[in-house]
Amino acid sequence: MPAALGGVLAAGAGLGLGELTAALAGGTSPVVGVATHLIDLAPGPAKDWAVKNLGTADKPVLIGVVLLGVAVFALLAGAIGASRPRIAVVLTVLLGLLAILAAATGRTLAPNHFIRILPGIVTLLTATIGIVAILRTLNLNPFDGGGHRKAAAAEGTKSIAHSNQSESLPTTPPTTEAPTIAPVRPAVTTPAPATAPAGFDRRGFLVTAMALGAAGAGGLLVSRVLPDGVSEATRMGIKIPAPASPANAVPAGVSADVAGVSRFVTPNKQFYRVDTLLTVPKIDPRSWELRVHGMVDHELRLNFADLLGRRLIERDITLTCVSNEVGGPYVGNARWIGVPIAEILREAGVHAEADAVRSRSVDGLTIGTPLKALTDGRDAIFAVAMNGEPLPFEHGFPVRMVVPGLYGYVSATKWVVDIEVTRFEDFSAYWTDRGWAVEAPIKTSSRIDVPKGFAQLKAGPSVAAGVAWAQHRGITKVEVQVDDGPWQPAELAAEDTIDTWRQWTFRWNATPGNHKLTVRATDADGQVQTADRAAPRPNGSSGLHNTVVMVE
Repeated sequence: MPAALGGVLAAGAGLGLGELTAALAGGTSPVVGVATHLIDLAPGPAKDWAVKNLGTADKPVLIGVVLLGVAVFALLAGAIGASRPRIAVVLTVLLGLLAILAAATGRTLAPNHFIRILPGIVTLLTATIGIVAILRTLNLNPFDGGGHRKAAAAEGTKSIAHSNQSESLPTTPPTTEAPTIAPVRPAVTTPAPATAPAGFDRRGFLVTAMALGAAGAGGLLVSRVLPDGVSEATRMGIKIPAPASPANAVPAGVSADVAGVSRFVTPNKQFYRVDTLLTVPKIDPRSWELRVHGMVDHELRLNFADLLGRRLIERDITLTCVSNEVGGPYVGNARWIGVPIAEILREAGVHAEADAVRSRSVDGLTIGTPLKALTDGRDAIFAVAMNGEPLPFEHGFPVRMVVPGLYGYVSATKWVVDIEVTRFEDFSAYWTDRGWAVEAPIKTSSRIDVPKGFAQLKAGPSVAAGVAWAQHRGITKVEVQVDDGPWQPAELAAEDTIDTWRQWTFRWNATPGNHKLTVRATDADGQVQTADRAAPRPNGSSGLHNTVVMVE
């Protein structure tokens, strides 16, 4: 149906030029704005399901869902326009207003309010003009109440009816003779060829459709090739000063000599990423600024050069996401360089009654961190480098927070721009508003990396291996259970620090049949990993990881 196709093309043109405007001006992309609102409004179980089942594909899937929803909405609006063109225009305007509203009320990277809604305005205007142009080529006028076709058809019917009535009038004077009763001629309601509408302008429709399609596709393609912040070359060109306090050399024997075990240091490209941003910020470090304020004696404003000029420390720290299921992949170990957060807070002069820090990302997301975790002597830092290079864009460039011993949602703010010293009773952060715990120390956990589930093994000597972690407490023991047998000690690899994970190896004699291997860890406080199963919400998963193997 031409009208339905026209509705989709008009919406596509609006979105394409809206994306281009966002790329040029730095405003909120219409699609990203709506999708971000869906993330923020989604119930907790929906978020948990997406992280667990979609992993890093959750963001492109969400974008696809939004685009599909827009396409279906526009298709229906266009189809309605074939008989009710005014309603089609109203629905198209509502679609544009949704993009503006999402940008105006949601989290954004835009520098000011007008810029943040400008792409939505362009989307609204383009889509509205597009649907009106399409309807005009179909000889439908959304501004006359009924459309050209209806008016023309009514006029044609009226003319023919009037003609029929004229033909039935007598053409000779009346006589005294009895009237002759003539047969009644039925009224003709079919519009006459001379007054019927000519139908839609086929050539005009094709030209308009091609123009809308080109605007949508062209805007989208150009928006993707335009620079969206600092380049990768700029990031890699930043020279990170040598740390005043370098990390100790990694001891020999920290890695289990078993194929398939996670590398002790996780490469940057393989390090997990879990956040709510659909587009990765590429902040210019020359314009970046960190504000430290709140319950302090002196407000501080630090730029990137200020931070690099301070005392830097280098530390190996393992991070874990609270969304990590038992045995899950959202844990990684890296070598970080940064400025101790405690030193900056000390310089600002923290008030005695403060107990929390609310940090804010560049998009407005907030995270609440216990003040004691930033000042108790652990290596909590504003990180500027990861594994020997400036922070990757995906992991918080130019500056992020890294705090050993806490799940990331209460400590690891990426793209951080604001630090407010406060009290927990005076605020709530993004994730705590969504049902997660206010404080979340990392639970003692372990994982089997090899063998994988349902692996086929040969009978005889076999090996299992994996990792265990209890950041800022350390791992002192790992045990493995075969089926329902006794717990047997695994061989621990060397420990780097209490803030990093630890690898383990278990050698056993595999007998024919199916077997279940289960692992548990004990931390330096003597706490044995619990067997009680719990989902990640509200403060991290718990339970024992196991895997089933088949031995021939």
